[in-house]
Amino acid sequence: MRATFAIAAALMLAACGTTQEPEARIRTVEIHIPVTASCVPSKLGQPPAYPDTDQALKAAPGAAERYQLMAAGRLVRTQRLSELEPVIAGCRPKPPSGPP
Repeated sequence: MRATFAIAAALMLAACGTTQEPEARIRTVEIHIPVTASCVPSKLGQPPAYPDTDQALKAAPGAAERYQLMAAGRLVRTQRLSELEPVIAGCRPKPPSGPP
């Protein structure tokens, strides 16, 4: 009986010593991290100097000169808006397509 017990104990110990290590498993995992990027192009210039500032309008000698300054300011603003509107449209999020 002791011999059987000794053999069984030896087999159990031998079985524990022969376990194989698991193989290394290599996985490639993609992680998507949102990166903020400016939607304003670098070629967009600084705002222009508008001719119809408060200081210029107060310094104008008459109503005709003030009117000319305001008209010139409107032209400059119209030009600037024509540059800004496409940029603003590109920065807006696209509406979802298809049914909700």
